[in-house]
Amino acid sequence: MAVPLIAGLGTAQPPGARQDELWAGYFAKHFSGPTRALAERIFANSGVSHRQAAVNPLLEDVSDWPTGRRMRRYQVEALSLGKEAVGRALTAAGLAAGDLGLFVVCSCTGYATPGLDILLARDLGMAPDTQRMFVGHMGCYAALPGLGAAGDFVTARGRPALLLCAELTSLHIQPASARMDTQQIVSHALFSDAAVATVLVPGTETTPQGYALREVASVTDTSTADHMTWDVTDTGFRMGLSPKVPQVLSAHVRGLVDGLLARHGTTIAEVDGWAVHPGGPRILNVVERELTLPADALAASRAVLDEHGNCSSPTVLLILDRLFRAAVPPRWIVLLAFGPGLTLYAALLERRS
Repeated sequence: MAVPLIAGLGTAQPPGARQDELWAGYFAKHFSGPTRALAERIFANSGVSHRQAAVNPLLEDVSDWPTGRRMRRYQVEALSLGKEAVGRALTAAGLAAGDLGLFVVCSCTGYATPGLDILLARDLGMAPDTQRMFVGHMGCYAALPGLGAAGDFVTARGRPALLLCAELTSLHIQPASARMDTQQIVSHALFSDAAVATVLVPGTETTPQGYALREVASVTDTSTADHMTWDVTDTGFRMGLSPKVPQVLSAHVRGLVDGLLARHGTTIAEVDGWAVHPGGPRILNVVERELTLPADALAASRAVLDEHGNCSSPTVLLILDRLFRAAVPPRWIVLLAFGPGLTLYAALLERRS
């Protein structure tokens, strides 16, 4: 039976700006009245010092754009970033676009038909029989069910698959309001843009090297479905983010991780690589506490939050890329991501050398 191996990973990000520049040059004026002082504190304590934006508010204010105009811009910007990320991943894997059997695209920040999957397949020269799957509106955890689908295809069909996560959160700045709620402030302080592509290929149990995707697991607490929302409005997509999210994560994350690791004969103490989606500093603190991790275990996750912000679905793959490039790559990597549902997803990778 084929074992899905990660053979290549490619990233693409638009130009960036410092968090203090974004605050002083745009958001200090965007937030007014009684919310301004609160917003300044949230921006300063976000754990973010630098972010990327395909539509930079310092240069172009989209906050009053109707959703249709935002979607047209999404198609232009996401197509460009997607091509760059996919091209780099294919090059790293030593494959051509025509070699792919499945192309999975995850995105929750824009929609169009024909979508990114069709347009990129056309522009990059994928074969006419390449199967496609689009994963939408799953939010920040979408990369992991995307990996799961790609891995299952590789195992069942013995052919390569490619996953692309592409998000343009910069298109969804909401109109200015003196009564803008805290959830919108947090969203505007954290989110960023990126595209990351990952190639999975069939290996065997004796394949000498690479990271094997061992399992993808999840748990959803539907009693908290209203804690995280992403609503389509007439002026873009609007985030709803309850302050109770860390509390829900704390109730479920240990059981999810312990169960995943036990099924593969390992434990938290043996995991030397952690890619935890940085939904914000509090999320990372909760995971660190509940899993009783060493102080430096989430260093890569905090570094990505600091340098890139929360890019939604590509973020966990940005952290994975950082771990892959470490001087001593980890043997076991656990990926964790969270989103609407509330849903927790986990994946286990094992390095073979």
